[in-house]
Parts: sequence; C-alpha cells; structure tokens
Amino acid sequence: MTELMVYIFWASIGLILYAYVGFTLVLCVRGLWNRPVAKADITPMVSLVIVAHNEAATIAAKLDNALGSSYPRDKLEIIVASDGSDDGTDEIVARYADRGVQLLSFSRIGKIPALNEAVTRAAGDVLVLSDANSLFEADSLAALVRPFADPAVGGVAGNQCYSSGSGNAASFGERLYWSFDRLLKTLGSRSGNVIASTGSIHAIRRTLFRPVPLGVGDDFVISTRVILQGVRLVFEPRAVAREATAPSDRAEFQRKVRVIVRGLRGLWAVRGLFNPLRHGFYSVQIFSHKLLRWMVGWLLIVLLGSSIYLSQLSGLGDSAFVYRVALWCQVSLYGSAVAALVLRRTPLARLRLFRLFSIPFYFCLANVAALQAWLQLLRGKRVDVWNSTRQADAATANCAQAESNPLLASPTTS
Repeated sequence: MTELMVYIFWASIGLILYAYVGFTLVLCVRGLWNRPVAKADITPMVSLVIVAHNEAATIAAKLDNALGSSYPRDKLEIIVASDGSDDGTDEIVARYADRGVQLLSFSRIGKIPALNEAVTRAAGDVLVLSDANSLFEADSLAALVRPFADPAVGGVAGNQCYSSGSGNAASFGERLYWSFDRLLKTLGSRSGNVIASTGSIHAIRRTLFRPVPLGVGDDFVISTRVILQGVRLVFEPRAVAREATAPSDRAEFQRKVRVIVRGLRGLWAVRGLFNPLRHGFYSVQIFSHKLLRWMVGWLLIVLLGSSIYLSQLSGLGDSAFVYRVALWCQVSLYGSAVAALVLRRTPLARLRLFRLFSIPFYFCLANVAALQAWLQLLRGKRVDVWNSTRQADAATANCAQAESNPLLASPTTS
C-alpha cells in the first residue's frame, strides 16, 4: 500500500508540473523548428458575425467600434444575430441599418443555432467571429486577415487582452493567466498550430466552416476543425480585442464552469485530433493544454490525499520530510486562497500585497470550476442557452439535459 501511495504521490506531482511548466518548456523546444507564415496586406471580403442576447448595454459600442475599423468598408459585412433579445438590443442594431449593419432576429434558440444560421447568410470569403463586449483596435481586422495570404492557413486566432480589472479577487489572476495563454499561443503558432481560438476575436476561411454541434464551445470547435481539415490555425498578436474581466468572482466561476463543460464536449466532437499518427505534435498540444489541464483538479485531490497519508507514516525515515513539506505547501496554497476569499471585500483587498493572494485564489477557483464541470458532464448535462455574466452577477447557466452521456454519444448537429 505504501509503495502504491508513493507512486501516486509522485505521478500526481509530475502530471501537475507538466501541465503548467513542462508543457511550456516542450513548446519552447518545439518552437526552435519555426514554421513561418507568408503574410501580406490583402483585403478579402470579410463577414463580421456577432451573436448577441440582451446586449443593449454594449452593442452600440461594439458596432461603432466595428464601423470605425481601418478595414475597407466595402469589403466588410457586419451581421448581428440577436438570440431572443428583449432588452432593446434589436432596436439599437436596427438604427445602424443605413450604415450596412444586418440584423437577424431569432427567438431564443441559443447561441450556436443563431451562429449557424447567421453564417449561412454571410457573403464573406473570411468569417470573423466576435463577442458583443469585445472591442477591436482599429487595425485588428487588417492584421487578422494578413495570414490568409498563406494558402496553408485556414484559421487565425486573435489576441484577447483585458482593458481593465473589475476589482474582484480573481481579476488579477485571470489577467495573469491570459498573459500566460498568450505566450503558449505564440509558441504553438511558431511551431505549427495554436491550440485553439478565443471567441472574442478569431477568423476562418468561409469554405472551412461546418455547422457547430449543440452544447460545445463554438470558438474551440470552429477553430480546431480547421486543423482537422488539414490546414493551419495560427496566432496573430497584432489583431487585438479588448474586454473587461468578469464583474465578480461568482460570475467568473460560473463562466468557467460553462466554458469547461462546453469545452469538454468540444473535445469529444474533435476527438480525431488526439491521434498523433495523423496530427503529430498537435495531438500532444491538445492533450496537454486542454484535457490534462482540465484534469488538474482531480490530480490535486489525489495529491493532497497521498500527502496526508505518507506524511503520517513513521517508517519512511528521512523521506517522510518530503511528504510533510509537500503537505505544508498545499495547505499554504489553499490557505492563501481562503484568505483571499475572506478578505476580498475588505479594504485590504486594495493593497498591492493582496495580488499575492489573488493568484492562488484564481488557481483554486479555476480548478474547482473544472471539477464542477466534470461532474455536470458526467451527469449528462450540457449548456445550450445561458445568460451572460455581464448582464447579471447572479445569472446562472441554463443547462439542458442531453439525451445520453456526451462522452459516449455522437455530437448532435443543428
């Protein structure tokens, strides 16, 4: 029993360190074999598709931002697919009709059916997909399409940045995580493919779009299907979209649960990418940065249990000290996260020192959200329709029961 627990302890540590550190080092080494992209200043017809539900507070700024782009106006089509909005969103969008903005108003059918239908109406050679609260820099569209001059490129992931923090405990950790994710995108793109796009700003060739299955992360599935079709998905750091962090820790937690549930279902939808014989190093990327990263919460539980067990044994000699130190480190990590949770609404939260607590807080928040997402997935739930965390702090995802376990059933297309 003791030997098994020792093995479990070290295997857990090894996998956790690999997920956060080892994989980054692997990408750095892989990046030495650079695969350049032949970029050029091209101006294909672009369809900017925005799916919105009750975005009256942000949609005017989004449309003004899009119309203020430096991209040639006669080469830019703007489509807003309103998914059952009843807060005045449709009326605001309709006021932009004389400036060429198209409004597609649907009943409350969910983001993915609205997106699929909007794409059927799009006339552009390149589809640019974005969220209603993401504001592009003036030259972002021009930068986003430049890699399409290379025929080997089928999709381009833009650069999501946070314009400001909301002041909640998780916001600094969230911004730090996205800075790290930006590094991984840069390294992955240099070696072949970025792992996936973010929904705030990404683009694919219109000919590569396929209807998105229900219950998955649409940005993840749309972008990774590019790789399934044998072309590259690359990162363009100059194509910048800015948005604010989640309005509260609770909203960020709910958003992460929703994103990971849909992301896990998305992995099943593109499961062919896990075949290294066909997709080579990208199979390592998607396993390491997606599946393994979302399994870290389970590994943390196993690590804590094995640390407690091994630190209490008296027959391990000097090696028992290692397990006690490991246990102490874990207790300190979780204690710091709890301290951030308790102090986040006090004056102490405004101190710079509080950022040191916000990092373990965000780490724990992300992994607890992943655990809850796994539990929802195993119960057969999926997220088809939800209210944005920007609209109400207390909004919760509306999870529709899948007809069968999503891990075993084939994805349903709309």
